[in-house]
Amino acid sequence: MIKDLVIKNRSYRTYDRGAVIPREKLLEYIDTARLTPSAVNLQPILYLPLSDRDADRILPYTGWAKALDIKLPPEGKGPSAFVLLCIDREKTPNPAPVMRDIGIVAQTLLLSAVEDGYGGCMIGSFDAAKIKAELELGENIDILLCVALGKPDERVVLEELEKDAPTAYWRDGDNVHHVPKRKLEDIVINTGVSD
Repeated sequence: MIKDLVIKNRSYRTYDRGAVIPREKLLEYIDTARLTPSAVNLQPILYLPLSDRDADRILPYTGWAKALDIKLPPEGKGPSAFVLLCIDREKTPNPAPVMRDIGIVAQTLLLSAVEDGYGGCMIGSFDAAKIKAELELGENIDILLCVALGKPDERVVLEELEKDAPTAYWRDGDNVHHVPKRKLEDIVINTGVSD
């Protein structure tokens, strides 16, 4: 059921590096993601799969869980893969409308990985210039989002929030990651319109 996959699809920040995702699997996830809806059906997103050592090359240029005062991922516990979501600026000069597609594509990549027993994290904090230089990408390629993938090696727990409580995530003494979520009744707008 899709809800079960969504619940398992957390933002994982610690991975088992012994479990490498084969390139063929990354291509399978990309193949699924490319079939998602796209604004005006432009399909502008380009995908750059990076496995194992290539993932290690860009890891230093990514920022993880800045709200916590700890280094994540821990040393030797980074993701075994990344999929960089990019556009070719020459073909897509205005990336603003593409941002709708990016979320759909990233979620689809992650749900595909979760279905196979992996997990991941959308990384919006990264040094695009350094990654482009490291990978020798053309000047016309813009990286819009990094999707980290691997075998999760941490526990993430969802917590029900009381109305108007803070939404900040935290880690407890056992390094369990707690993620507060608003209750259904606190996010549905009731206007009095009948069903």
